[in-house]
Amino acid sequence: MKAKILLVDDEPDALEILGFKLREAGFTPIFARDGARALAVARQDRPDLIVLDLMLPEVDGLEVCKILRRDPNTASIPILMLTARAAEMDRVLGLELGADDYVTKPFSPRELVLRIRKLLQRLQTAEEPQSHLKVGSIEIDVPRHTAQVGGKPLVLTATEFRLLEILARRRGRVQSRDRLLQDVWGYENPIDSRTVDTHMRRLREKLGDAAEQLETVRGVGYRFAAE
Repeated sequence: MKAKILLVDDEPDALEILGFKLREAGFTPIFARDGARALAVARQDRPDLIVLDLMLPEVDGLEVCKILRRDPNTASIPILMLTARAAEMDRVLGLELGADDYVTKPFSPRELVLRIRKLLQRLQTAEEPQSHLKVGSIEIDVPRHTAQVGGKPLVLTATEFRLLEILARRRGRVQSRDRLLQDVWGYENPIDSRTVDTHMRRLREKLGDAAEQLETVRGVGYRFAAE
């Protein structure tokens, strides 16, 4: 079954070009030209991934991202932001609000398709046959893509779940930021360690007291504390 990709952009030409490239790559594109429509389509059609432009009429992309992440029905849908190259604060804020990755404008449609593939592959990647992980009060059910702390379910984005899973599988071993960018985000040439730090901060907030098991190794990266 072809993956459904929701393209959100207020430029008709951009939607037409990206839609063509996605069909060519074997995806099924669906479209929205403003934030309000994007929210409605995301809730109704439950796309496999959302490509979200930040500059939108009515409801901007950052607000759309925030609303989607607060709704348990859409919280786990991967979101790839499109942002202007100069708008670094928008990129940081977008990651803080729960976007999984970003592509800066101008970009090539080929690059965007590659990023989409990598995001979708994360959801299907299993590093070991072990499908259930339990470390302290944290339990991870890989096939169901769910996690809980002390019996209470966590609402995680696709990237937060993958990050937690990898750290839990490799507990006791330090993971550098570059290694995490390669294994979680699929970056072959890691360049932006802030992406890792932002997602780790969000993940720790959601874990609450259990976050003490995620250790920062200064100047290197992160480690899930060994039992």
